[in-house]
Amino acid sequence: MKIHPTAVVHPKAELAQGVKIGPYVIIHEDVVIGVGTEIMAHAYIDRYTRIGADCRIFPSASVGTDPQDITFGGERTETIIGDRVVIREFVTINRGTGEGNGQTAVGDGSMLMAYSHVGHDCHLGRNVVLVNNAVMAGHVSIDDEAVIGGMTGIHQFVRIGTHAFIGAFSKPVKDVPPYMLGQGVDHFKLHGPNSIGLRRKGFSRETISALKEAFRLIFRSQRVQQEALEEALAEFAEVPEVRLLVEFIRATKRGVSR
Repeated sequence: MKIHPTAVVHPKAELAQGVKIGPYVIIHEDVVIGVGTEIMAHAYIDRYTRIGADCRIFPSASVGTDPQDITFGGERTETIIGDRVVIREFVTINRGTGEGNGQTAVGDGSMLMAYSHVGHDCHLGRNVVLVNNAVMAGHVSIDDEAVIGGMTGIHQFVRIGTHAFIGAFSKPVKDVPPYMLGQGVDHFKLHGPNSIGLRRKGFSRETISALKEAFRLIFRSQRVQQEALEEALAEFAEVPEVRLLVEFIRATKRGVSR
């Protein structure tokens, strides 16, 4: 463990072996930091924060601060950061609220680029990428492997499905289905499956083809949505990705981007 002499680390913080703390870092009480994590100059880690192993937190990042919510009454809530997470310069992550689920979480292997913001009660899955200045309001859920383009603002309570790709300068106000690519400020639109990204992640041509046909049935045919969902399930019953797509749409509360 290596702590710079100018850092301020509360005696009740728990630091594992191999942790590196840079100049002028501030770490509050009731913070747990995992093996091999590095926290660089001027970063601020607030109370009730759990950080996993082998993370890298860059200068001037702020993790676990109180939620920006006028209903917050100072109750104990948490911020959970997984293993191998990269948090770049000036990223801000707020902890959860008592009226929410009490926890803000960032999954293993995620990368939060400079100036991105994770609001209170947000949940990010594994290997999520937030490009520079991507920001989200409270209660946003982003599933595994999704990529959020730079300067994107995500409305509160929106869900982003697994392997979705959101283009830069976007404003999704409804749920974005898994495996899909979408972009738009005034009128956010889906453009079909994220074919290039899915190929890069090793999805087969057959799976991508099935997702394209399911997208056509659900979003571009003249069928009633429930009928289109049932037809997609019937036609691609053996494709788990199509089943997940249908289940995601059926579970929406805010509505689905189209």
